[in-house]
Amino acid sequence: MVHNLDTSLLRSFVAVAETAGMTSAANVLHLTQAAVSQQIKRLEDAFGCELFERDRKGLRLTAAGERLHGRAKRMLALNDEIWAEMTTPDFSGEVRLGIPADIVHAYLPPILKRFARDYPRVRIVLDCRSSFELREALIAGMLDLVITTELASGPGGETLFLDKLVWVGARGGEAYKERPLPVATGHSTCTFRSAVTKALQGAGLEWRAVSEVNDMGAMTAMVQADLAIMALLASTAPTDFEVIGSESDLPSLPAFSVNLYLSRSEASSATREFARYLREDLLTRTRQAA
Repeated sequence: MVHNLDTSLLRSFVAVAETAGMTSAANVLHLTQAAVSQQIKRLEDAFGCELFERDRKGLRLTAAGERLHGRAKRMLALNDEIWAEMTTPDFSGEVRLGIPADIVHAYLPPILKRFARDYPRVRIVLDCRSSFELREALIAGMLDLVITTELASGPGGETLFLDKLVWVGARGGEAYKERPLPVATGHSTCTFRSAVTKALQGAGLEWRAVSEVNDMGAMTAMVQADLAIMALLASTAPTDFEVIGSESDLPSLPAFSVNLYLSRSEASSATREFARYLREDLLTRTRQAA
């Protein structure tokens, strides 16, 4: 005899197991408490065993419930994967994305990997320049969408999140103590350069510029060798760098907006979908970091 599991019952079971209560699970599922209780009873009747027992902290899984929990989650994940696969449009074409080199490694790889898995027929073409240059390229029609780092969003931009600009140096390094202070500033088009120079001049700190090129490899090499410090968004600082804290006499730096811009011309469906992936991933990441 063939037995078919009802995924709606399993979804209620998992929600109750992970919230330890019928009412809290009902809120998650947007159902009434009575409906969730009825679904749990139907599942217990189908298996002929109790799945929950009550203690002072609420509901907890029985031994049978423990056995079911992991398998139910895997089945729901497969169900959702199949549903998404069969109902998601099969986009194709090319999306030209611009993003500054100093944030590309910190933000982009997991987004690109997930998007490529879901839409293998879409080609992503990457362009790394300064935020100013990227916006110019977008206006000229050379790019479809860009991510920028700016003090504020410009016309038509969408701020995804704010992040603090911080001083970083080699872990255990001494470069921040030197005077004149050696700073890897980047080229004159670098978004952070004006904020850095303004802060240093305002503090009356003697400093000298090193690595005045928009080459993250060259700039980070100077910092790794403890020959300079630089400014990065806090969320992008590499693990082998150290954020230089308030115990130093370095001036504080402003927060920057991470912004999303789409082409003024009609964006393709693939471009709009990739923009959605960017929003979801970056917003989720900042909520988790908060």
